Amino acid sequence: MNIFLREVKGNVRSLLIWGVIVLLFVTVGFAKFSAYEGNPELLAILDEFPPAMMEAFNFKAFNLTTITGFYGVMFSYFALTLSIAAAMWGSDIISKEERDKTVEFSLTLPVRREKMVTAKTLAVMVNCIGLLLITWVAIVYNAATYSPDAAFYEFVALGMVAIFIMQMIFLAVGVLIGCALKEYRRAGSLAVSVLLGTYFISIISSMVESLSFLKYFSPFTYFNPATLLRDSQIDLGYVGLSAAIIAVAMIGAYVTYSKRDLYI
Repeated sequence: MNIFLREVKGNVRSLLIWGVIVLLFVTVGFAKFSAYEGNPELLAILDEFPPAMMEAFNFKAFNLTTITGFYGVMFSYFALTLSIAAAMWGSDIISKEERDKTVEFSLTLPVRREKMVTAKTLAVMVNCIGLLLITWVAIVYNAATYSPDAAFYEFVALGMVAIFIMQMIFLAVGVLIGCALKEYRRAGSLAVSVLLGTYFISIISSMVESLSFLKYFSPFTYFNPATLLRDSQIDLGYVGLSAAIIAVAMIGAYVTYSKRDLYI
């Protein structure tokens, strides 16, 4: 419990910084919507995009002149931003002990390494939930100006659940990298590289039909906003796949961290 509380307090500053970034991103994003609202002429610009790109970025699935459609297009960017934060927090929460030369103190505590990983991971989960709530409130607050209907709020709530699952996936991957990588200085950059790699895989799998099988390798394809809006539910098959990825990553983190030598 002491480790958990220490990490929660120590991560407050990082949460506030990311919170400000998200608030600015959401505010600027919805400010741009004012140019599209009730102005279908601007959509003619999208006709110049290749059909594959239109499909990959959900421009065909949503009407940018409606608040629901605009949120649907922006959903992927919200998911990407929050997932990057989760991956960085996950990789840093373990590797920072070696980076800051505090690992020797941590090892003197009467706790097993597995318990320390658990406490630190739970602390990062608090950060992820906090950032998700900030994003949710910011979206609802900025969208209120345009008088959205009840369906919009249901779509946003479902989207936040989907983003939370993606956060947990990349948090677990980040923790695994932080626990397994001997070169602790590279943990954060590697975690973000893996995340961006899966994001580009999601784009490629959407643009090239023959590569559609790659969608199973990218969490960004598990929760397509167009599908969320149409079905008003999350695909339980992808939820199960997400849970399996999280479980494998965390088991890998426990195993590797309990065995590897730490830099004191």
